[in-house]
Amino acid sequence: MPGHTENEITVNAPVDVVWEMTNDLPNWPQLFSEYASLEILEQKGATTRFRLTMHPDENGKVWSWVSERTVDRDSLTVRARRVETGPFAHMDIHWQYFAVPGGTRMKWTQDFAMKPDAPVDDAWMTDNINRNSPIQMALIRDKIEQRERDSRTPAVSRI
Repeated sequence: MPGHTENEITVNAPVDVVWEMTNDLPNWPQLFSEYASLEILEQKGATTRFRLTMHPDENGKVWSWVSERTVDRDSLTVRARRVETGPFAHMDIHWQYFAVPGGTRMKWTQDFAMKPDAPVDDAWMTDNINRNSPIQMALIRDKIEQRERDSRTPAVSRI
């Protein structure tokens, strides 16, 4: 059975702010704790092809891959997929943003399958994504909410 995950979080910030910060690809290494770098390879309209490189894992291995991401601001959705799939047979990601009382609900849905010779199976990867996504989402929420608090604080009091 292929892997499928759904994770969501509510961010106490307007949808425009959440959209802009989470779709600012060059800033992802500052937004996510797991990414060491992001290199934009190609931009065509609403679609961006980019290379993501992670920080070394516990064994010192650095994972890197190329993904493609298409944003649709009108529907507040993003579709992404891995172009260089690595251990995945496929990896498709759908991000959705919803204006809700108190801010923005952000939802990530991931559909994937591991290759037969991958070091882990679909069930292991499903558990891994379901452990890591809430951690990353909470970091993102905290950074966006901090930026919102800072933007409401008069410059004089920040000195």
